[in-house]
Amino acid sequence: MSQDDKLIDFSAERAKRVHDLNDKRLNDMRQQFEQAMPLGAAKKKPKKKPKKR
Repeated sequence: MSQDDKLIDFSAERAKRVHDLNDKRLNDMRQQFEQAMPLGAAKKKPKKKPKKR
């Protein structure tokens, strides 16, 4: 049983690494989009007065 402690699940480790790489790529794309098309401060729409009947 002491040998089982040293075993590594390569598929799980690879999945973690691929996930980290995808997150890094996603964050890079977000930064590129923010530079190309910066999000301005959210503009609040003025409240319209209700129409009188």
